[in-house]
Amino acid sequence: MDIPDVSKLQVRQDGDGGKSGATQLSQPPSVEKIQQLLKTKDDTTRFVGLALLKSVLDNSPELRDEKGIIVSLWDSISPKFLDRLLRTGSQPDSEQRNSRDMLDLAVAVIHTFAVLLPDDARQNIKLIGRIPRLAKAVLYSSKETTQVIIKTLLTLVVVPEGAKCFADLDIDDWAPLIEIAPEHPHVMTIFIWAWEKGTTGLVDEKSTAAMRAKIDEAIQSFISSFIGTDAASLLLFISHVLRNTDEHLVPQNPKWIGSLTKLIRNLSTNRPTADSRSAYTNCAGALLLLYPESAAQILFQDEKDSSKPFSYHFINLILIDLRVTLPTLLEKLNDPEYPRISQRLTSALDILTAFIGQLISWMEELDESRPDTSSACLWLKMPPDLVLKLSSSIAETLSITMEYLRDRWDASVAGARGLHLEARTGSAHTDFGSHKTLSWDTKDESATTDAFILSAIRAIALWLRDDDGDVLRKEGAGLMDMFMELYQGSSAAASSAGFNGLDFRLPILAALEGVLRTSKGIEAFNSYDDWKILSGDMLRILSETSTSSSLQEAELIRGERIALVLQIVVESEGSVPEDWMGIVTAVAAYDVPGTGDEISGKALLDFQADVLQLAAALLANANPGMRKRYVHSATAIRGIAEQLRGGAEGNTDTAGELEDVISTLGT
Repeated sequence: MDIPDVSKLQVRQDGDGGKSGATQLSQPPSVEKIQQLLKTKDDTTRFVGLALLKSVLDNSPELRDEKGIIVSLWDSISPKFLDRLLRTGSQPDSEQRNSRDMLDLAVAVIHTFAVLLPDDARQNIKLIGRIPRLAKAVLYSSKETTQVIIKTLLTLVVVPEGAKCFADLDIDDWAPLIEIAPEHPHVMTIFIWAWEKGTTGLVDEKSTAAMRAKIDEAIQSFISSFIGTDAASLLLFISHVLRNTDEHLVPQNPKWIGSLTKLIRNLSTNRPTADSRSAYTNCAGALLLLYPESAAQILFQDEKDSSKPFSYHFINLILIDLRVTLPTLLEKLNDPEYPRISQRLTSALDILTAFIGQLISWMEELDESRPDTSSACLWLKMPPDLVLKLSSSIAETLSITMEYLRDRWDASVAGARGLHLEARTGSAHTDFGSHKTLSWDTKDESATTDAFILSAIRAIALWLRDDDGDVLRKEGAGLMDMFMELYQGSSAAASSAGFNGLDFRLPILAALEGVLRTSKGIEAFNSYDDWKILSGDMLRILSETSTSSSLQEAELIRGERIALVLQIVVESEGSVPEDWMGIVTAVAAYDVPGTGDEISGKALLDFQADVLQLAAALLANANPGMRKRYVHSATAIRGIAEQLRGGAEGNTDTAGELEDVISTLGT
């Protein structure tokens, strides 16, 4: 197609035959005349029409607001002609000037209508169908036109149909955009919209698996494109994708974890800025949540005999960020930047939790290793003095975190430190009337829905449970009211259909395993009637094992942890109150389910054994008069233990626990 020089071209209007040539050429073309040019069969005339249309729309603000005229003009343009311009302009062997003119004009026109068309017309296939050609065109376009293409795609993928069209493209069609992503970060926003909004209609496992594989390959291509850069924008992009994409589309056991971890290591060791700190923290946190085993071993792996192991350097950066930011976080709850800061600190705590878990595993590995075990088998190659320094720094950081949680919780539910539950529920009575006690929190969410609170409790719980120091455990006792209110809130929310919110219960139980090994912890536990809360939850789970075949294994695990926590309390008390013996009565009446139930056999047996151990401990610690009153319950519990022992494998821990119950109740 021959491309005319349209820079000086103007159109003669109908009915102007008696006017001078200069006047004729000075008149702008009418909408009708442009439509006539666009509807012809001649490509050169169509091109002239497109050029004039673009010029008129750019220079006629009043026309851009006339939605009816805009739709009419768009209807006059042939989509096949636009595709032909895009295709011809995207051929590397085409004549340079002509092909660039075609591509530039086609992209400019599509972008203009993508912006001006009303929402219903923007969702039409005539506009959405141009996405594949636009995606391919970026490799052959000028810098300016490439930016227009990206803006156009961003405008189109916001529409559900546009997001789906882009998501459905082949990986080869995505490749040109992925290649230019390091110079054009907004490309990654296009993929975010497409993967989050354009994948909701996948109807079967086959299509879901295909999309997951395509996302996996695309992320690998992105990483390859960013090799040699600081990759900060890429790390933010991947962390967002991993956290917000549908869980069924998140790649499983991807091969790019090692490559991504190298980018995280490089960025964190090269004088990181505030933005790059957010990037590597959020990305590492997302990786450790989704791929805890493989990501942790790669991220925290150190070279043997290194004077400054990377894991020491990296965790120190995380701890410093937490210690510096937390003291001023409360005053920023309603600042626009709070969600960004909170997300970074949440990721930092997730990293810390993963490292503490790996540190505990490493310590256990050292204790259990044989003398002839090579040190190369131990993944954490950190000198003992650095381990001690890091442990001290972790303890200090967690202390600051607990102080923040105390202040945040008081601000959220009471407005003042240390008010008992009963003081919070009532109204304040004054000469001016009654009003609720003052509290304040973020305007968008409460402490109970803040993911930062959950991540903080997880990190604290793991440390309190496995570290023998009493100082932090006593500090943890000061959070007992918060723990139990969050526990009750999660239980109430989980009972509703379709619950997918934050569940604080297992982390809180882990924290209690450490806190209750101090006298302050036991005192706080008793002051908030926590026995009633936890025992009620455990007995509900026990009852459901007899009546429900749909009980989740997570429920049984929580039941085990409750039984362990309550047993710690029993062993710490000198006597057993009468109201605690309700557990004995309930367990004695337990109807052991048959073997045909669908509940996982091992998890169920472990839970049952722990509950029986708790009941036996209550009976063993009760005074003689109380034991005499519950003699029939003891006999029934012993019979249940004997029944379960018959189904337990010979030398397992569970079998040993059941034998202990039988022995305890047989005397």
